Amino acid sequence: MANGIKDKVAILGMGCSKFGERWDASPEDLMVEAYNEAMADAGIEPEQLGAAWYSTHMDDVGTGRGGTPMSIALRLPNIGVTRVENFCAGGSEAIRAAVYAVAAGACDIALALGVEKLKDTGYGGLPMAQVGTYIPQWYPNAVAPANFAQLATAYRARHGIDAALLKRAISHVSVKSHANGAKNPKAHLQKPITEEQCLKAPTIAAPLGLFDCCGVSDGAAAVIVTTPEIARAMGKTDLVTFKALQVAVSNGWELQSSQWDGSYLHTVRVAAKKAYAEAGIGNPRKDLSMTEVHDCFSITELVTMEDLGLSEIGGAVRDVLDGVYDADGEVPCQIDGGLKCFGHPIGASGIRMLYEIYLQLQGRAVPRQLSNPKTGLLHNLGGQPSQNVCAIAIVGLQGA
Repeated sequence: MANGIKDKVAILGMGCSKFGERWDASPEDLMVEAYNEAMADAGIEPEQLGAAWYSTHMDDVGTGRGGTPMSIALRLPNIGVTRVENFCAGGSEAIRAAVYAVAAGACDIALALGVEKLKDTGYGGLPMAQVGTYIPQWYPNAVAPANFAQLATAYRARHGIDAALLKRAISHVSVKSHANGAKNPKAHLQKPITEEQCLKAPTIAAPLGLFDCCGVSDGAAAVIVTTPEIARAMGKTDLVTFKALQVAVSNGWELQSSQWDGSYLHTVRVAAKKAYAEAGIGNPRKDLSMTEVHDCFSITELVTMEDLGLSEIGGAVRDVLDGVYDADGEVPCQIDGGLKCFGHPIGASGIRMLYEIYLQLQGRAVPRQLSNPKTGLLHNLGGQPSQNVCAIAIVGLQGA
């Protein structure tokens, strides 16, 4: 009987490029930037890698299809390299594949790397999906801000929340993340903002304003994983191990029944329940030291706090305004600035989130370092509120 991957796989090393408008760098340059840091952190040679997984979404921009672009860019030693994609959760899928390979004993050391050059597409936001067998099932040709604005509207209607109060809460989410991002030299946006700026910003899709939407950027991130036994034999201490990895994918229920009211993300609740069971977490608000969630829009982060069980249903507005998720709050969220300050290079985001949790758990995130964190949760969402994929990873110090 399956018993999960808890403490069977450890992070050996990680790397992350500078995120932003990287006109100076090709996708291959960004891959090398993240890979070199990860390899130096791991303290290994390329010949020690057993397999690799490569996450990228826009396959027609620079990197091409298949695993060969990453193998060529990094001059990998002819190991298996598999390209993965699962909407915006592709980075987490690469992590999951590498972790499962090590946990299964298929290889001793595995690499997962994600990269995206969104600025090169020429779009001001995420490129539009093309009409096919999937698109007609939901909001045809609707852009992401419009779809997540509907999440905000449905959430407000469901819980009877005053429009001005909700706007204040989502503005606080953005202010908090920008304050954190200002302390991160690898973030795209590194300037704090005020609540007044958020409230007076141009509307993108009501109630979402300019500062409620994450930016478009380029970036790459990489993680190298192995068994705890191998990591210790290599002299590694303060091991960060995986406690859980779970993915839940929409099956059409949201739009093909009358039970979903659009005010939450069903897959997040499903994946979170399974992840907590796998990790042995009974009280996430007490047991988690921090979270990195998929804050493509400020309303997404707010609603996610409820879907993850960190806030009571309908209680996230109060918790956000009370500072529960601030850097000095009960469960800090987006301590690195999140998608709000890094942007969302699709294939890289999931691994970038893990990078921050890893640094925090090892006490290497100065000047934004939290006090004595033990566990962290990564939440990576792909698609739209109506139909999506949710990936959740929980990691922590070995023994935590």
